Amino acid sequence: MRSIWNGTISFGLVSIPIKLVNATESHSISFRQIHLEDGGRIRYHKYCELEDREVAYEEIGKGYEDADGSIIPITDEELSHLPIPTARTIEIVAFVPADRIDPLHMESAYYLAASGAPAAKPYTLLREALKRSNKVAIAKFALRGRERLGMLRVMEDAIVLHGLLWPDEVRAPEGVAPDTKVTVNDKELDLAHTLMDTLGEVDLDDLHDEYRAAVEELIAAKAAGEAPPEAPEPAKGGRVLDLMAALENSVRAAKESRGEEAAEEGEKGAEAEVRRLPTRKKSTRRAPKEGEGRKTAPAGRKSTAKKTASKKTAAKSGSTAGKSGTKKTASSNGKKTAARKRTA
Repeated sequence: MRSIWNGTISFGLVSIPIKLVNATESHSISFRQIHLEDGGRIRYHKYCELEDREVAYEEIGKGYEDADGSIIPITDEELSHLPIPTARTIEIVAFVPADRIDPLHMESAYYLAASGAPAAKPYTLLREALKRSNKVAIAKFALRGRERLGMLRVMEDAIVLHGLLWPDEVRAPEGVAPDTKVTVNDKELDLAHTLMDTLGEVDLDDLHDEYRAAVEELIAAKAAGEAPPEAPEPAKGGRVLDLMAALENSVRAAKESRGEEAAEEGEKGAEAEVRRLPTRKKSTRRAPKEGEGRKTAPAGRKSTAKKTASKKTAAKSGSTAGKSGTKKTASSNGKKTAARKRTA
């Protein structure tokens, strides 16, 4: 990575030669101004008002416009020799807990790279001291024409410099909060916390710029002579009339997006499969044939009726047999009596 500033870190009487490197980069897509009629580029030309001609970049310097409109020229060399200790030095002035720095004060971020082998030992010393103390260093440094406030912290094995706004550059949040008195009940707070827990945490590496991806897709389609992609239907919005209903719907939607409700249903189904149901007797009911009425008795009842009928028939036959046997005995006894009378 290319350094944009060279200097030293002043840590008491310890000096650490460093190089300042941009820690961030912009991936936003830039557009050019064009003439709508023919698509020609629109360019800006730098003209000198006194000579009324275009001048080259090498001929351009900087100057301060005074109150009367006169211009006071200022050179880069004059700025580099300003009588301030932070012209080429990041001067550490204090160490404070990290939570003392409000993110609202943070500006650009830079990596501080050790400049050369002699800087390795003091660089590592400062890094490990910051780690052990769990504090950040507050420093002053000059960059791009003005003195700035900064914060040094450790990220992995590197020291990071965050530019900070001066206290008078941060506005107070006056007139921002609602001016009407609003009461939030415990149930609403509980639902809000449930929604927060359902949404959970996120790894920043998983997030990406969807707008930039859509612009790239649009450019690729037009370059290939294809129709640009259609925009999705905008989400339906409206006034929040029922806060509780909105929170409940939000929790439900968050669970559905994470598949939690499906998982809960699956767990319920698994529990239902484990439970043993009571054993049922097998039914002897048969399906009715075509032409049979709905009032047809079930097969079970028919078989029972048949068994009952057969029992009755057996009983009748038994009784009949008994009667016939009695009659035969009586007739045989009568014949024996008659024979005895004749013999006598």
